[in-house]
Amino acid sequence: MTWQMHRRAGLHVDASDERARVDAVALMRLGPSWSVVRLPCRVMYEIEEDRRRGFAYGTLPGHPESGEESFVVELMPNDDVVLHITAFSKQAQLYARAGGPLSRLVQRFMTDRYVRALRRAAVAD
Repeated sequence: MTWQMHRRAGLHVDASDERARVDAVALMRLGPSWSVVRLPCRVMYEIEEDRRRGFAYGTLPGHPESGEESFVVELMPNDDVVLHITAFSKQAQLYARAGGPLSRLVQRFMTDRYVRALRRAAVAD
């Protein structure tokens, strides 16, 4: 809930709130700090249940995609921890549309990085 998964996945995050709260805005960048790939998002909702925590954000104008993505961590009855990432989007920027299938590969790449980042965090803590 503190953007650490995104940072550990390699994104630069500048957020209006240190936690992913409803209406918090985050400007994320992929790549070096001078990168022009800007990923502005606004948190749409939070999940705070006994065994589930998470949030979802929607993209803002300027994001390569138009859509939403949710990140929910769930503690299962056997004490396993499961990360659910759900995303739906369409290419919004010309360069994303021109990228065609490559744009989807970038999304899969980032999802894999989120999962690896969370695994590393779990082992480190």
